[in-house]
Amino acid sequence: MSNSPVVLITGALTGIGRATALAFARDCAHIVVAGRRADAGRQLAETLREMGAQAEFIEADVRFEDDVSRLVDATVARFGRLDVAVNAAGTEGEPGPVTEQTPERYAAVFDTNVLGTLLSMKHEMRAMQGQAQGQRQGSIVNISSTMGSRGAPNVSLYAASKHAVEGLTKSAALEAAAFGVRVNAIAPGPVETAMLDRLTGSAERKRAFLANVPLKRAGTPDEIADAILFVASDKASFITGEIIMVNGGKTAS
Repeated sequence: MSNSPVVLITGALTGIGRATALAFARDCAHIVVAGRRADAGRQLAETLREMGAQAEFIEADVRFEDDVSRLVDATVARFGRLDVAVNAAGTEGEPGPVTEQTPERYAAVFDTNVLGTLLSMKHEMRAMQGQAQGQRQGSIVNISSTMGSRGAPNVSLYAASKHAVEGLTKSAALEAAAFGVRVNAIAPGPVETAMLDRLTGSAERKRAFLANVPLKRAGTPDEIADAILFVASDKASFITGEIIMVNGGKTAS
């Protein structure tokens, strides 16, 4: 078996997912990146190859099981196995107070953030469970949010969806431990991404939001990617079922 881990990343085309793909490329992994925009996906795969990684893009929408099953099977067909899966596909939905939420808004958030995570883990665990024992352990890392445990005004659906991701993570970890696969979640605080800009809406509101972070700044996608790489690695081989906060101290008080 190659010493290079085989890594699958959903939601890989922007933000934390993209930073994670670049970090794994620097770490000499074999990488499959997945997303819904074919042009951006092919460009990212080419960037990863220019960095020296073996990389492929597979167009997939995590809301649809056929797409997810095909994605995992294609990854195994291309590289022979699946060692690490990072489930980064997500959406914040349309912010607003609870009194303005609708079934349509609920479905738009939960279909990607919760159903997408569930379907991804289902097929990633299927592939990892079937791999020969005695080789590299499998590791799944879901992307949650500090809001999944604390909540926040006007993002009830996003917060609830990330709370659900954390419940899925813990339940899957208990099941996957029987066949040597670890499942954890990284829960970022505010991170310098387009999503943070959309959620805050203005530079003034963003500054006020970050004032509540003890380190007085947002994290960077690269900082979250570093945490993901550690949790996915053999250096974290006794860590499973954990929700790991990476939020500049926001949950310390």
